[in-house]
Amino acid sequence: MKCLIIDAVHSAIAEELGKYMQVDTKMLPTQQELAALIPDYDVLIMRVDPAINKEILDAAKNLKVIGVCSVGLNHIDLDTAKEKGIQVINAPGLNGNAVAELTISKMLDLSRHTIPANADVKVNKNWDKYKFVGRELRGKTLGILGFGRIGQRVGELGRAFLMDVVAYDPYLPAHVFEEQHAKSMSIDEVLKVSDYVTIHMPLTPETKDLFNAKSIAEMKDDAVVLNMSRGGIVNEKDMYEALKAGKIGGYASDVMENELAAGGLTEGASFDSPLFECDNFIVTPHLGAQTVDASRDIGAHIIAKVKEALNLG
Repeated sequence: MKCLIIDAVHSAIAEELGKYMQVDTKMLPTQQELAALIPDYDVLIMRVDPAINKEILDAAKNLKVIGVCSVGLNHIDLDTAKEKGIQVINAPGLNGNAVAELTISKMLDLSRHTIPANADVKVNKNWDKYKFVGRELRGKTLGILGFGRIGQRVGELGRAFLMDVVAYDPYLPAHVFEEQHAKSMSIDEVLKVSDYVTIHMPLTPETKDLFNAKSIAEMKDDAVVLNMSRGGIVNEKDMYEALKAGKIGGYASDVMENELAAGGLTEGASFDSPLFECDNFIVTPHLGAQTVDASRDIGAHIIAKVKEALNLG
């Protein structure tokens, strides 16, 4: 058997699976490159790039398992994989704390202006605390869209800052909200009452462009939006217009709608957006799960599931 790893994952995956099969690595191939490579392999280990389409799965004559070292599966043609008997394994919840901590970090950064203040001192050589008067999280309302493992952990951390937590998730029973000390609301209600709204929902036809000019207009003028999920949930053109017009207090994101366009993960590739002009926009390159802790936990999970699927060891 042979295994192909196509992204940066924990070294334990190659070490352990290497006891049972040949393990090769090809970092971030294009869809065309992967379609040419995949016929020889029984196992594919990846994260979110490239999208696994029907062409790749049709070429995958020997593929038995796809191990996805992340949560979302919207980048995989699951119907075709199922037709071909290919098991798709992901790692739900294991990056939850990492993403939740990054969410709180961004809330604090926007609230206390730490990023522009850092630049003002280090780049402009200014020492002026009066330029950066912020606000505390204490007593503010935290709205969470998507109240699964990550959303619940964000709520728990928010409560530690003495925030009031409201949440939307149509798939959860009422007792979960009660146990998590959160008030269940509709999306419209969350947007209207929240000082901070954080997104932890998958990208689906229903959530695509959920944040647009109309929904943003319903929010408080000083409200902050945090997108730690998928870029397409926020209409970036509408968000740019809202930030420039002062219709919203800030936008913090770990994802962009076209983050993989033009070789965005390729060494030396450039990436740009009109949002970069906005002082009240901060962004990181999809590093929510980029901790040694989450990588270790996800790696152990994927190893166990792949071995189980193939009856190894």
